[in-house]
Amino acid sequence: MSLRLLIADDEPPLRDWLRRLLADVAPDAQIVAEAGDGDTALAKIDALRPDVAFLDIRMPGLSGLEVAARTRAPCRVVFVTAYDEFAVQAFEQAAADYLLKPVTAARLATTMERIGSVPAAAMQPDLLRDLLNHLDAAAKPQALRWLRVGTPDAVRLIDVDEVDCFEASDKYTMIRVGNREWPIRTPLRELEQQLDPGAFWRVHRGTLLRVAAIRQVQRDLMGRLWAELHSGGKPVAVSRRYAHLFRQM
Repeated sequence: MSLRLLIADDEPPLRDWLRRLLADVAPDAQIVAEAGDGDTALAKIDALRPDVAFLDIRMPGLSGLEVAARTRAPCRVVFVTAYDEFAVQAFEQAAADYLLKPVTAARLATTMERIGSVPAAAMQPDLLRDLLNHLDAAAKPQALRWLRVGTPDAVRLIDVDEVDCFEASDKYTMIRVGNREWPIRTPLRELEQQLDPGAFWRVHRGTLLRVAAIRQVQRDLMGRLWAELHSGGKPVAVSRRYAHLFRQM
């Protein structure tokens, strides 16, 4: 009998990527539901009772750990996480498996092989709460290091140290690296809180600029400041409000 699967992740490109990988490595499996937040994931697990739930750790509403702790369905859980091996060691005590983002076909194939040997039992709430607290404590002091962007055929990882600037654009934030751009859904204000304030400066209401990316700052004939970049990408406007940042440069 084929396995019935649920995928929960708040980023559609990552759900897409996992769905396509599952179609390759487990063609007999059936994806019965997807969810973009923890509350929806919990409701669908309890209603549809899938054999396996792939749960992102960080989602709007309930986290993946909280979903696993609250469900009453006898469902195997595979945690999908961007955390490093330090946190992953703890997952092995409570889950059928874990997957580090970006997920690869080879690693997912190993997961599907392991699932058959794990009993279909509900998770242990106390242990999962301990793991959640452990992750919260480990994650707080760390500045954002990697960005995940979706492309038609892959999920790309971008080193924050390669980014020239972040620019607010409608409902998205644009990542600029040289002359290339990628949209992400994280608001600029939220990104600013996650970035190293010594490495990224707000130079405009809608722009965060990496200081090391600046080659020079020039004033045009209208008296406006423009930051020229080492990468050669288009100059970045600096508003009067933030001009003081460059007076000693």
